[in-house]
Amino acid sequence: MNWFIGRFEHSLDEKGRVILPKKFRDIFRSESYISHHEDGCLALWTDNEFNEQAAKFREMGNSESKSDRNKARFWAANVQEVKVDAQGRIAIPSYLREFAGLESEVIVNGNMNRIEFWSPTRWASVEDQPLDES
Repeated sequence: MNWFIGRFEHSLDEKGRVILPKKFRDIFRSESYISHHEDGCLALWTDNEFNEQAAKFREMGNSESKSDRNKARFWAANVQEVKVDAQGRIAIPSYLREFAGLESEVIVNGNMNRIEFWSPTRWASVEDQPLDES
């Protein structure tokens, strides 16, 4: 199991590409997927982790709950397969950049089983929230 930890500050280039931290690049050389994620960030998944997420959403897509089915539809419609280029960058589609509020600066965080991409403003608001100690 690969653990993704750490925080990195990077920039988007004019084509919407962001450099992955060097320590993560080799793990994402094969198939990987980027999707919208909770709290307004984007998640980058390895193939194995993506398959686990997709299985959860597949179950939701077969639910009797319209809300669950719509969550599954929205998630699936907003997933994109990505490749790391020779310079260690991935291209983030414009619709996902818009969802996450990514403009020029990007916070790249490891979050155990995935990498998350945050706008600095949204990340600051998450950092400012008190931790629930219950």
